[in-house]
Amino acid sequence: MKSLMRLRPGFWLAALLFVFLALPAVAQENPAIFPLADVTPGMKGVAYTIFSGDQIEKLDVTVLGILKNAMGPQQDIILVELAGADVAKTGVVAGMSGSPVYFDGKLAGAISLKIGLFSKDPIAGVTPIQNMLDIEKSMTQPATQAVANASPQAASDLTIPSMSPAPATDENATRVPLGGGQFLIPIETPLIFSGVLPQALSRFSSNFQALGMSAMAGGTVPPSPEDAQVQPGDMVGMDLVSGDISVAAGCTVTAIIRGRVFVCGHPFNGLGSVALPMTRAYVVTTLASSLESTKIMNTGGVIGTFQQDTTTGVVGQLGGGPPTIPVEINLTTSTQQRHFHFRVVENPKLTPLLVAMVAYNGVLSNTAYSEGTTLEMNGEISLEGHPSVDLRDMFVPSDTGMPDAFQIAATVEAAFGIIYGNPYEQPKVSKVTVNVDSLSSSRWSQIEGAWSDKSEVSPGDNLNIKVLLRPYRGEPFLREIPVTVPPQASQGNLQILVSDASSLNRMRELFGGAAQNRLRDLDELIRVINRERQNDCLYVTLLQNTPTLLVEDKELPDVPASEINVLDQRRAPGGAQLLYQSVIGEHSVPMNQVIAGQQYLSITVK
Repeated sequence: MKSLMRLRPGFWLAALLFVFLALPAVAQENPAIFPLADVTPGMKGVAYTIFSGDQIEKLDVTVLGILKNAMGPQQDIILVELAGADVAKTGVVAGMSGSPVYFDGKLAGAISLKIGLFSKDPIAGVTPIQNMLDIEKSMTQPATQAVANASPQAASDLTIPSMSPAPATDENATRVPLGGGQFLIPIETPLIFSGVLPQALSRFSSNFQALGMSAMAGGTVPPSPEDAQVQPGDMVGMDLVSGDISVAAGCTVTAIIRGRVFVCGHPFNGLGSVALPMTRAYVVTTLASSLESTKIMNTGGVIGTFQQDTTTGVVGQLGGGPPTIPVEINLTTSTQQRHFHFRVVENPKLTPLLVAMVAYNGVLSNTAYSEGTTLEMNGEISLEGHPSVDLRDMFVPSDTGMPDAFQIAATVEAAFGIIYGNPYEQPKVSKVTVNVDSLSSSRWSQIEGAWSDKSEVSPGDNLNIKVLLRPYRGEPFLREIPVTVPPQASQGNLQILVSDASSLNRMRELFGGAAQNRLRDLDELIRVINRERQNDCLYVTLLQNTPTLLVEDKELPDVPASEINVLDQRRAPGGAQLLYQSVIGEHSVPMNQVIAGQQYLSITVK
């Protein structure tokens, strides 16, 4: 030992220099860049990724060639063959995208593409690092403006979205042909679910696959001070949902430059400016599969914010995470109450789907819940600076094969679709609350007949409308609804519509189909949404053949001709709409069950 201490200082300096030079290039921040122009076929290099645990492993890389303009104009791809570690068994793995590739100790790019499905050939496409660094040029906009860039739907296209699986993207748009029927496609982004029931996962997996994400079971680990000590070759997560369940996408870190973290080498979902929490991810193991090998991972604490999601990669900043939307799901049955709390990212494309999924999962998570019950929903979407959007409805068991609770998810997603699709402004959601009561049996009745006790009336008269209802697996019963003929009723024919909510809502849509063209702002749109009739009520609507003027979010029935002439619609197209039938009275009776059907009556006003 003493002899070692007597060694010259130069020896220790040389030893330290040797250790420093022996460190893998993957540990470097702000790395030197290897130009694409200097990459040639046959060149040897290395790549770094994790197959299990926290151990970054080295892969040998051999350049096969350069695919010019493969992903678009000036978007070249380096085609390489991988060797070493477990790659012979797994091939190119979901979650490997972003793994850094080095030549002569300089960063050349990120592994981002693989050869189709059912292939274990360790051949990959590499996105050149210059193309990833170009993302910084689009990052002059603050991350807080992320959702503001979403293009709203046109005012004439405010329709309720369907809950059917999202249409698959054009495969040819993301394929790079190699000849012989082979294609390079972006490596799948594993989407890790924790706390999500298999029924919910299977129901929504096709929606996520259509967005380029591969559903995979995973978990979470408690935040640790070491989470922020991330380096190229490590994995990070993009947290979409946190709380009682977690949903996170995973990619490998390509580079860390001036605190910015570059990952994936291909788009997560091509969302542009985003504000997604960046978390540390830890690989548990890698599952080898002929269809699709993938990394199984856990996510840890928040270490920053992803700000850009573009064609050549995803970029974020180390530090604090962005604000997310609190979501509360409360389910009550006859024997149990369950409460679930989540936080969901705010993004017009992802939020509706994510909130629908957590609502569906929350209902199913109550062990006392069972199919065949009636579900009553009462909740709201709270918006900053605007009225809340009401979430109210009642749902009975369906014979279509669709799970009963899925109707809750469809309604929640549809409400978000309308709000995010408005043509006025980008809304800021502050909270979502969904309360669901599970009521015993299937509670609904069909309108089988209706009649009035009078065939002729005068303005101001009272009449009784009798409605014959047939309940599900029950005996028919009568419900009598007293109605007063309004004093302003005109002489002649008066139509009486006895109906459920959906029939009345459809009629109002036909009357005011261009309503969205009349509205001035988001507040008026929300008021129109909140006026939707509820399907647990029985409605009686009085209609007469006199003009109704629709102005903004208001309906002005029985309008005098003088007012119509003053507004002169021809000079202000879209500002008002004239209908040739007026609703002069509407009565509703709560039924505590879903009502279906409609009947028309006709009486004479003397």
